[in-house]
Amino acid sequence: MLTTIRSLCIAILVAAVGATAHAADSYAVDPVHSSVSFKSLHAGISYIHGRFDDVSGQFVIDKDDPAKSSFALSIKTESVNTNNAKRDEHLRAPDYFNVKQFPTLTFQSTSVKAVEGGYETTGDLTLHGVKKPVTFTLKGGDKTVEFPKGMMRVGFTVLLSIKRSDFDMKTGLEALSDEIFIDMGVEAVKQ
Repeated sequence: MLTTIRSLCIAILVAAVGATAHAADSYAVDPVHSSVSFKSLHAGISYIHGRFDDVSGQFVIDKDDPAKSSFALSIKTESVNTNNAKRDEHLRAPDYFNVKQFPTLTFQSTSVKAVEGGYETTGDLTLHGVKKPVTFTLKGGDKTVEFPKGMMRVGFTVLLSIKRSDFDMKTGLEALSDEIFIDMGVEAVKQ
């Protein structure tokens, strides 16, 4: 009888611990509700704006242990769009993105930590065949919403800048600024 009660207590304890354990949540980027845009100073007088139309990625978010979270994003460089077909073709050429040789721009996190308003994320940005570490803050992620019914989603925004010369994109530095400003709004759906 004592053995049965002890076994029952252990089973209840294991069930209680299992019920309170939190599993990380996996999300897939929703390209319909996500955008990656950029701007570059032209001739030192005004900005030219553009975006990428093909964005995908995966997030794993562990709110109990943010260090176990991860963020991955992939962008097809051929999807560059500055609302000018001739300029876009030039940006796809070897002078700039060289989309035939480097069809994707990727980011893969290597460390994540919670900060006020989001997550400080460090990872490898690979652009034009060059991989460099970058750190930025993903703002958001503190709440999920159900939209449409049955689809739980999370969202983040990011503002950062990079130097294109760091990624061996040095063409036209006298006309287009080296510093590129990137603005992302990304929504992801829970899997």
